[in-house]
Amino acid sequence: MVNSATSPLDNRRPSKVEGLKENSNFLREPVATEILQDTTHFSEDAVQILKFHGSYQQDNRDNRVKGQEKDYQMMLRTKNPGGFVPPELYLALDKLADEYGNQTLRTTTRQGFQLHGILKKNLKSAIAIIVQNLGSTLGACGDLNRNVMAPPAPFKNRPEYQYAWEYAQNIADLLSPQTGAYYEIWLDGEKAISAEEDPEVKAARQSNGNGTVIHDSEEPIYGTHYMPRKFKVSVTVPGDNSIDLYSQDLTLVVITNKKGELAGFDVFAGGGLGRTHNKEETFARIADPICYVAKADVYNLVKAIVATQRDYGDRTDRRHARLKYLINDWGVDKFRTQVEEYFGKTLEPFKTLPKFKYQDFLGWNEQGDGKLFLGISIENGRVKDEGTFQLKTALRTIVEQFNLPIRLTPNHNLIFYDIPPEDKAAIEEILDKCGVIADPSQIAPLTRYAMACPALPTCGLAITESERIIPSILERIRKLLDSFGLQKDHFVVRMTGCPNGCARPYMAELGFVGSAPESYQVWLGGSPDQTRLAQPFTDKLHENDIESFLEPIFVYFKKSRKGKESFGDFCNRVGFESIREFITNYTPGEPTSSGKSRHRVSLRDDVYLHLKETAEKQERPMTDLVHEALDKYFQTL
Repeated sequence: MVNSATSPLDNRRPSKVEGLKENSNFLREPVATEILQDTTHFSEDAVQILKFHGSYQQDNRDNRVKGQEKDYQMMLRTKNPGGFVPPELYLALDKLADEYGNQTLRTTTRQGFQLHGILKKNLKSAIAIIVQNLGSTLGACGDLNRNVMAPPAPFKNRPEYQYAWEYAQNIADLLSPQTGAYYEIWLDGEKAISAEEDPEVKAARQSNGNGTVIHDSEEPIYGTHYMPRKFKVSVTVPGDNSIDLYSQDLTLVVITNKKGELAGFDVFAGGGLGRTHNKEETFARIADPICYVAKADVYNLVKAIVATQRDYGDRTDRRHARLKYLINDWGVDKFRTQVEEYFGKTLEPFKTLPKFKYQDFLGWNEQGDGKLFLGISIENGRVKDEGTFQLKTALRTIVEQFNLPIRLTPNHNLIFYDIPPEDKAAIEEILDKCGVIADPSQIAPLTRYAMACPALPTCGLAITESERIIPSILERIRKLLDSFGLQKDHFVVRMTGCPNGCARPYMAELGFVGSAPESYQVWLGGSPDQTRLAQPFTDKLHENDIESFLEPIFVYFKKSRKGKESFGDFCNRVGFESIREFITNYTPGEPTSSGKSRHRVSLRDDVYLHLKETAEKQERPMTDLVHEALDKYFQTL
């Protein structure tokens, strides 16, 4: 079944999940039996196999009552390579959210959608409706290739972006499970109409490189046991890090020739962010550059890397099962050697790439063919109607009236594209009527670049809050920055309710990782473009202590930054020892770099908001306005 990554593992038993996969008859049982049973939830064994079909069993912890059964419900995740959502699929998901879910949709950080609150009795109907409307949930979770990411920008005049979309789809097809279980269980064996698969992909799945394919198997690439753990792939273009390429198991970077034609791909491997608190053998890791591969060989190279992880990844300890641990244990050179054995030829040297930058593609943009695209910010990825904020209604109305395709972004936002310029005004009118901001300059930067996972109340792994609390946390951070005259500064803040890292907090400039109820491990020093791993600064910060914790760090940042140095770059440059020394010697009210002492005074919210608005209009620090107003007041006494 598997060769061990290191010799100490030779005599260890495979994990329980390996046995469940082996006995599942290629992902059929016990899900096929239990979906027919009149129960509120699946067994623990079935839950493990259910993940491969795109669903997690959860319970709403807000509704837990001692002595009563849990409020069981299913989370359903779609698989959308490159974030593509056809209009009919979006409308189907919108309707499912109302009829079977919790009346909201959740965009994910891997360019898919999640539906929450689905009851077991409605799960089969929900999946069938998704498939019948050109969607799928197969492989959105589980021990196999997850959703393949790609930059969401629909630039029609930049061929490298079109190649990224094409190969994201093709690699998703190549690594898609071939078992008939999905259609047998959810559609009674009727396979839905889907886009025709690229002939080269179909051929690559069957061709045996050098042991990459398992012959006479329902799963020629995965075999009976699938992968040791999840496997995450992305395809991007030089310079575009909208997809957090360093966090992926495998990333392909499109390389074109001088004519703009596809030549091949640079290859990164070994990234991954999931970890476990207090277990130092688990860690976040950024991907390594591995090689360059010509266009004609790309599918064989992908298969060789997948086969290396499939056959040598650790199947005895699921905490040590990701590709990042295999590469970390072996070293990059040994990993390359094994990949070459499966690939059948020597790997070519990695080609030089430009510096990668993060982009979110929000607002109105030209896509290069006379049409427009519009990136809409979705705070924390939650598509909902709440009071005068009617985002769900706005998106549904736009799709119904204009039949626009969608690309979901890796920052849990959404892009409408192929928009005729004459439709711009009507779309803006719908957004304005529904209270949705289309101009990204009007979105608070801390909010614009932040991400949070759903966490409580539905995620079973959550230790504390994330999505529900981050708006208030960001507001508190913004007030603190404003109080130090740093209102024009912003940085990437990410939060998760547990250490698994779904919102990629370990790549943020300031990361909050749930470590106990109402408390977070804090990570500092990531880069604004997510090209450097942050590091843990403190293990347990109570949410009530955020201001007192960040205040001396922000003071040090203001005093000692170089030019326009970002917060993450500053923390990385000066180092944690220097930051801790400053904190130790810091006392609230000490002189700042301007020589003025700082003292804290509380303001009513309405006064603070009026003060902030005035300061922004006059482009002056709020402190100056307060001093000026108080001086005039004291003169009247």
